[in-house]
Amino acid sequence: MEPLDKAQVLLKCDLCQSAALQSHCELCQINLCKACVGEHLSDSSQRHKVVPYKYRFFAPYYPKCPDHTNTHCEFYCEICDVPVCSTCISSDKHHSHKFTDVLKKVRSKKKEVEKDLEELEKRIYPAYEEITLDSNSEKVNFENHYENLTTAVAKQEKNLHREINFIVNKQKSEIDEMKNEHLVALNEYEKEIKQIMSDVKQSINDLKKILYSNDVSLTSVYRSRNAEFRGLPPKVNVSLPRFSPHQINTEQLHQMFGSLSAITITKEAHGNTIKTPEAVSCPPAKPLLNVAEFITSIQTKYNFLYNVTCLRDEEIWTHGEENIMKLYNLRGEVLKSIKTKSGNNPRDTAVTRSGDLVYIDIYTSTVNIVKNEQIHEIIRLQGWKPHNICGTTMGDLLVTMDSYYGEHSRVVRYSGSTEKQTIQFDSEGKSLYSYGYTKDIIENRNLDICVADYEAKAVVVVNQAGTFRFRYTGYSSSTARPLDLIGIATDSQSQILISDRKNNCIHILDQHGQLLSYIRNCDLHLPWGLSVDTKDNLFVAEFHSHKVKKIKYM
Repeated sequence: MEPLDKAQVLLKCDLCQSAALQSHCELCQINLCKACVGEHLSDSSQRHKVVPYKYRFFAPYYPKCPDHTNTHCEFYCEICDVPVCSTCISSDKHHSHKFTDVLKKVRSKKKEVEKDLEELEKRIYPAYEEITLDSNSEKVNFENHYENLTTAVAKQEKNLHREINFIVNKQKSEIDEMKNEHLVALNEYEKEIKQIMSDVKQSINDLKKILYSNDVSLTSVYRSRNAEFRGLPPKVNVSLPRFSPHQINTEQLHQMFGSLSAITITKEAHGNTIKTPEAVSCPPAKPLLNVAEFITSIQTKYNFLYNVTCLRDEEIWTHGEENIMKLYNLRGEVLKSIKTKSGNNPRDTAVTRSGDLVYIDIYTSTVNIVKNEQIHEIIRLQGWKPHNICGTTMGDLLVTMDSYYGEHSRVVRYSGSTEKQTIQFDSEGKSLYSYGYTKDIIENRNLDICVADYEAKAVVVVNQAGTFRFRYTGYSSSTARPLDLIGIATDSQSQILISDRKNNCIHILDQHGQLLSYIRNCDLHLPWGLSVDTKDNLFVAEFHSHKVKKIKYM
């Protein structure tokens, strides 16, 4: 036993609490006397590693496995980026993953720590110390400068006070007159708006009367006034007066003190027709183009093209009706080809926050990730078949899926292979999503979860917590056929873009679900998958033409 100084307290065994300790179990992290070592080792429910007490700091401490009691994590899963035990390695959760010795991983991490420590101590911290010294020096100059300013202001105040009262009172009076003039203009504008609102309200009442009346004459004479109401009246635009002070000269004080610029009141027409109250209160930072502009197209080599996903502004992942996913540049050159692990066609693809490609294999009910051109299974579903997937800003994955038994649909959020959240019902217990076929999914910039529900012919949007926000079903009068919503994307303004396959157009919604515009030109034909790059350029995958079209719409 390691010798103890007389001034030290005799250390006792953790089990019997009476005899002096002699040994230490590295895995259980307890101290033992000679008699208790045998008793401790007799517990065969877990492994033990007993060493002399003085060597207790030389061996590594393996953390306990959170999933398997009484086992320690001696390995490291490179895919999930977590320590694991020997039982974890053979589980479905880590099926076909790559493992290393946890100590090897720790040594690698410690090298990173050493580099960071050296940088912090020798470069970063000294740099901050230098900044602090400079800041203290600036504070001295700071105090002197503001003291001089205060002295100058006090001196100017004394000089002005003798002559200022008359001029101040005169200009206050002018300001009051301008304020009243401004108020009159605003009141007139408000009166005009209220009159239009009254007309709109009357129109609403008239339309309701027509809808609930059997009087043919009322319906036959009806003429829509909606076009009249869509345009906002000219906005009152006031150039606010400014005060321009001059240097003081006692003899010419009235002339040199300064003057107020004249007020001008004009009316300026709005650039856009109003769409919804939300669009007026929260206009997008980038206005939509009246007509979208075709930029370029990339010809892919698929029989049928399903999806496009932006990896970077100049590189796009694609997949179609074959078991290969291809990375193209905008010149149409194939940079990389990845064949699915099972040989099945991928159901959907996405890119994670770290830039890794993930894809769904509906036939094996799995989600797979491609790292360094090696495919690893990260999620295997039981009783559910996955349809579509997207990455989130927090690094999670959102997966839409249907049940094998019973007609149930849901959205599940995963962190790695761990299920974090399930979204299935609204506040009344009704299913949010229809059963069957594709349900493309995207996370909006405001963290809403948006699903293009093909069977329901609707876009269903919930917030980050899974609470229902709105459902968009389009306007049948504006399309030649029923809506056929198949692909979905979002941009920097939290606008939602949906491909309407049979109507050959793209719907653009604001973040509250109000229709802003359509993209009908650019010779779109059976648009399917959508993706938006960091510059808000839209990429459209066309099913039959096998082309990916790049379109500017903002």
